Amino acid sequence: MTAEATPTAAEEPTLVGPLPGVEVEREFTVKARTQGELVRRRFFRHRAAMIGLVVLLGVILLSVTSIGIGPVPGWWNQDYLATGSSVDGGRPTLDLTPEVVDGQREFIGPHPFGQENTGRDYFAMTMRGTQQSLFIAFSVGLISVLLGTLVGAIAGYFGGLLGNVLMRITDLVITLPLIVVASVVSFRFGGAGVGALALVLGLLVWTQLARLMRGEVLSLREKEFVEAARAMGAGPWRIIGRHILPNVVGTILVSGTLWTSSAILLETALSFLGVGVRAPDISLGSLISDYQAAFQTRPWLFWWPGLFIILIALSINFIGDGLRDAFDPRQNRVRA
Repeated sequence: MTAEATPTAAEEPTLVGPLPGVEVEREFTVKARTQGELVRRRFFRHRAAMIGLVVLLGVILLSVTSIGIGPVPGWWNQDYLATGSSVDGGRPTLDLTPEVVDGQREFIGPHPFGQENTGRDYFAMTMRGTQQSLFIAFSVGLISVLLGTLVGAIAGYFGGLLGNVLMRITDLVITLPLIVVASVVSFRFGGAGVGALALVLGLLVWTQLARLMRGEVLSLREKEFVEAARAMGAGPWRIIGRHILPNVVGTILVSGTLWTSSAILLETALSFLGVGVRAPDISLGSLISDYQAAFQTRPWLFWWPGLFIILIALSINFIGDGLRDAFDPRQNRVRA
């Protein structure tokens, strides 16, 4: 009986390349990223936020470039203050041919959004109202963020008597009825202008952010990195500005976007009640208020400003949702 020869180590076959049907693990490289890079990647991968950002930028560019802003002219040839003859009952038209007005052929020009009672171009008026409403919205958001962050950070970090006084002031402002205060300002100054209305709203809507900031700062001021900065001799304001605020920037940005969106709706409600923006100023809310009676006969006077209010409010809310998800530390899966 012959014993079978066993192959030695030198005789064992060598595998070159992967065998058919055998999966081979690929090598992955891990790239270190800072917190700022992770936040940016999460935000730019948020589809709803990107759609909202594109829509908001489109609305801003359309309103600014069409009728211009300040001394800078726009590409639209109609003035929102220029009156004229109402053609075809003020219906929307894109007709570029001359019209017969009072026995004379005149070039009326296109009116894609129609005309109002005195013949003013409603597209130009809507763009002017969009500019004013955007100014109110961003002003209210900026004022509420600055005031709420300052009050909340001081009350949370220093505490004691100063913190209690600031929180009682915050509670007092919360109890003030917004519509009543806006009405008093409107009648006291003969009609609230855009700047006055933005200031009033900004001084009344910062309280929620202040309470949120106080809670965040209270939880952060006893952390190890704050104690280390304090032990190294850093002053209170340096600790708040360099160590605490960067850790609550997500809360600040999200709250700011939400109040910016809410300011559009607040201005619309106040103007609809007759205590918001008044002539000669124009806002989207005042346009809806002035032409609400034409909803049945000339609905375009009501729907165009309403459409722009919806676009602005939804786009800012989508951006706020994207910022919230981007700053959420639980969102830790980011593609390379």
